[in-house]
Amino acid sequence: MKGRYWLLLLLVLGYFSTGIAQIRPEERAIVQRWGRIVAKPGPGLWIGLPYGIDQVHRISIASVRRLTVGFEPTSDLLGQPTPAGQLLTGDRNLVDVQVTLDYRVAETDQALEDYFLHRDRVEAVLARQTESLLAEWTAGHRVDEVLLTGNAALPTWLIERLQQRLEPYRLGVRVQQANVSYLQPPEPVLNAFQEVNRAQTTMRTQESNARQEAKQRERQALSEKYRLEQLTSAYVESVKDQALAEAQAFRERAEQFQRLRQNNPQLLSAIWWEETEKIIATLREKRATFIPLDRELSQEGISLSVPPAPKKR
Repeated sequence: MKGRYWLLLLLVLGYFSTGIAQIRPEERAIVQRWGRIVAKPGPGLWIGLPYGIDQVHRISIASVRRLTVGFEPTSDLLGQPTPAGQLLTGDRNLVDVQVTLDYRVAETDQALEDYFLHRDRVEAVLARQTESLLAEWTAGHRVDEVLLTGNAALPTWLIERLQQRLEPYRLGVRVQQANVSYLQPPEPVLNAFQEVNRAQTTMRTQESNARQEAKQRERQALSEKYRLEQLTSAYVESVKDQALAEAQAFRERAEQFQRLRQNNPQLLSAIWWEETEKIIATLREKRATFIPLDRELSQEGISLSVPPAPKKR
């Protein structure tokens, strides 16, 4: 009889122990009592009513979930008129687009409850809204812009608008990151697009080289202009300084001449002969032929009416 009593007691204790739950630090919990949410405990020990009355649903708020949306390169496209992720660009070309979304459950109590209530349709709504935004973005750009800038520009544009689209659905999740994992023209025209891309790359490279060469030549021309301006300025300054020095020397010599002339009336003749001797010395150094005019001197001055007699050979 006692054995049955203890067995019953153990069963009762074991049953009531089902109402004890351990919530890990990276988790939050939703507690349902008869199907109605009664608590949202955080990390730690939760003590509630036993199983069948309370149900504890643990939800990880630290783990990042990943969803792939759009075109599947490895899928069999036979029999599919328009495969998922094949979108029309603004200039009526087709591109295949696939993106991956990283999302996690928000940490607020309301977001936790929203996620718990709509967890079965979270990814379906995310995929549908993402496909709608992808179609909107590609339709607003030419095919060249989509292929060249899509990997960089599309993720930022997508995250900003996707979170706004999700607000009315109250899914309790927040998209953290988006990446373009596949962006190519359809397989039948892929080679043609690759040829066009190679030609455009070559053209852009040549344009860049031409701009760099033009800038280099412009810098060289400016450098040469500056050098010539500096040389011209230096030459002008040197000529100016030389002219000022010569003018100052002339003024000093003129003043000296005026002072000396008062004491020596024959000073002008002395200067004349001094300069004449310098000229004659210079002509002799250069071995030049010259004819003295001393014999033509008279009281009236120099007479050159009679030409000199030619030299005898």
